[in-house]
Amino acid sequence: MKIISKFAAVIGAGLAASLAFGSTANSQMAPFGDDESVAYAAKIWSAMEKLNLAGDNALLTFPYEGTDPHGMMLETFYTKATIDGYTGALIVKRNYGPAGVEADAVLNDPAKHLGAVTVMFRREAGYDDDNKNWFWVKYLPDGSLDKNPKGMQLAGKIAKGADKGCIACHTGAPGGDMVFTTDRKM
Repeated sequence: MKIISKFAAVIGAGLAASLAFGSTANSQMAPFGDDESVAYAAKIWSAMEKLNLAGDNALLTFPYEGTDPHGMMLETFYTKATIDGYTGALIVKRNYGPAGVEADAVLNDPAKHLGAVTVMFRREAGYDDDNKNWFWVKYLPDGSLDKNPKGMQLAGKIAKGADKGCIACHTGAPGGDMVFTTDRKM
C-alpha cells in the first residue's frame, strides 16, 4: 500500500509540474493579449493621459481623412513617452467614425465620434527585433482594451496571422519602419 501511495504522489507531483509548465509555456507563447501585455498597455494609457493625448484633457487637432481599419477621420500624434524607466517613440492615432463623418462633426463632438485609439510604442531592443520592437495596442475610447473576434485583448505583439493584425499590415509601410504616416526616424 505504501508503494502505491508513493507512486501516486510522484505521479501527482509530476502531473502538477507538467500542468504548471504547460500553462506557463502557453502564456509565454501568446503573441498578444497576455497579462504582461495588458498591464503594459495600462501603463501606456496612463502616460498618454499625462501627456494630454488621452482622457478628458486630451489635445485636439484638425482631423484628416482616414480609411479602414482605423477610421474615416483620424488624428495622429508623434512624441516620446517613458514607461518603466525606458523612453521610446510613441505614435497615437485617434480613430473617428462612422463612414461619412466630416471633420466639422468630429471637431464639434469628438467624444461622440471616437471609435478607438490605436498606439505604437517602440520598446527596448530585444522586445521584438523582427518587428522593430513596436508594442501595438488598440484602446476603446474609455481606455479599456479592444478585443479581436476570438476575444483576445489587442495589446502586445499583434502578430501576423492574428486576424490580419497590426504587424501583418504595417510590414508593408514604406521606409522599413512599419509607420505609414511618416518617414521620420522614430
